[in-house]
Amino acid sequence: MVDLILLERVEKLGQMGQVVKVKPGYARNYLLPQKKAMRATKENMAYFETQRAQLEATNLERKSEAEQVAEKMEGTTVVLIRQAGESGQLYGSVAVRDIADAVTSAGFTVDKSQVVLDRPIKTLGMHPVRIMLHPEVGVTVTANVAQSEEGARMQAAGIDPLRQIDEEEEAARAEAQAAWSAAQGENEERP
Repeated sequence: MVDLILLERVEKLGQMGQVVKVKPGYARNYLLPQKKAMRATKENMAYFETQRAQLEATNLERKSEAEQVAEKMEGTTVVLIRQAGESGQLYGSVAVRDIADAVTSAGFTVDKSQVVLDRPIKTLGMHPVRIMLHPEVGVTVTANVAQSEEGARMQAAGIDPLRQIDEEEEAARAEAQAAWSAAQGENEERP
């Protein structure tokens, strides 16, 4: 385990200024290169204390900017058009990069590292996705994954396009069956 001083809040780890123990790989591959932490040596501890006020002021400024963007972004829905099978299963998936690109094209600059997605989206439908604009500010946007713009509009209105197609096909089948039965009945009546 390695001792580090956190330079910003890290989810599920700790707050700014806290000394934490982490595995060497996590420190070496993520926290140190991303400048989220520094090694907890005596020199670094002294340096951090001299810089603490500046770091906290910078963090507050970035947090307030993120909160302003979050207010505007809350409730945003992005449409992603994908090919899918009859069951609604996608041919492929919607990944973090796709969502980041869609949110960016909707007018908000979002990096793929800010998108929190437990696993790729593999089905059609409306999917809530968390965007972390700042370590302390998150917002939820909706990814509307559909086969077409029309399908996306139907999903947004709360209609399942696949069920709608099934119901239309069922109605057409019933209509054809009724017409066929009526035609059969007419044929039997004739001598």
